[in-house]
Amino acid sequence: MEKQVHRVAVLPGDGIGPEVMTEAVRVLELVSALYEVNFEFDQKPVGGAAIDELGCPLPDVTLRSCENSDAILFGSVGGPKWENLPPDEQPERGALLPLRKHFGLFANLRPSVCFPSLVHASPIRGDLVEGGFDVLCVRELTGGIYFGEPKEIREVEKGRIAIDTMVYHQSEIERIAHVAFNAAMGRGKKLTSIDKANVLRNGILWRETVEAVAADYPEVELDHLYVDNAAMQLIRRPREFDVVLAPNLFGDILSDEMAMIAGSLGMLASSSLGRDKGDGLYFGMYEPSGGSAPDIAGQGVANPCAQILSAALMLRYSLGCIDAANAIDNSVRRAIDDGIRTADIFTGEQGTHQVGTTQMGDAILERIKSGA
Repeated sequence: MEKQVHRVAVLPGDGIGPEVMTEAVRVLELVSALYEVNFEFDQKPVGGAAIDELGCPLPDVTLRSCENSDAILFGSVGGPKWENLPPDEQPERGALLPLRKHFGLFANLRPSVCFPSLVHASPIRGDLVEGGFDVLCVRELTGGIYFGEPKEIREVEKGRIAIDTMVYHQSEIERIAHVAFNAAMGRGKKLTSIDKANVLRNGILWRETVEAVAADYPEVELDHLYVDNAAMQLIRRPREFDVVLAPNLFGDILSDEMAMIAGSLGMLASSSLGRDKGDGLYFGMYEPSGGSAPDIAGQGVANPCAQILSAALMLRYSLGCIDAANAIDNSVRRAIDDGIRTADIFTGEQGTHQVGTTQMGDAILERIKSGA
């Protein structure tokens, strides 16, 4: 039987983006050879690289490539070189936000994973993360206070005032809740919903709507936390969480907290999901949680694991290649367990050794081959 071809728009971007993207593509090429899957990669410029080459951070040729693809594999954008441009022309605001808006990417999934062999890298007390943890943050991405209207700064009698409006439609909450419950069904079947229902009307609607959606998932255990308490409990007992569902603002904050307690942004993948393709699959954009790290760009020392794990998320949520995704996830974990470390996670522990970007990619490739 002829293998299905999946079209992937590859947007390496700036800084360390091209270096770590190279390793992710190498991994995808290997799983293509080992599993019943085939890829057609279309690499295009984005961010600062696109400004330098074509004059804008999201050129038409790049957007068309994304429109004609089954998923987007994104690197990172931005850096000091472009900081003096007008805000809307800078790489982050001129590329990332328009891509999210154009494709209606409403669900941000950020796994916060601390491997047992990396618990020493977490900044919180060792006994709280002993054995590691695996928490998935599902953040609503296109509603809430970031997008609500009116939004303005204006003069009044007593001086200037700033107005930001927090608006959520029930349908937006239902949509993101289904994504979170479906994710929980494939994990530990436990979901914690975050709100501020004791103060905000948005929180009341959020909680009522999530409760209603929960009726469709009787196997999932649901509980609720106010956002301030959630911030505390994620540090106090991270191992007890499975899936965390949050509105846009709260998810933005909590997902960064979760990334920090996991120990290194270089290990953390991210996905932003949009159009429902059926069979539990979504069109999506997949990227590392960290930035372009211009201070280490070109040195061959960046950690490619987050980009590689983002490719695994793409296989899982957009392409339905579960066996290949599992092979990548397991191989990254095995490489870490075997003591292989890039600079961001190397502390000189006995039995570990430091490698560069390409060598980490090689280690993961070897373990995919041995496990196939």
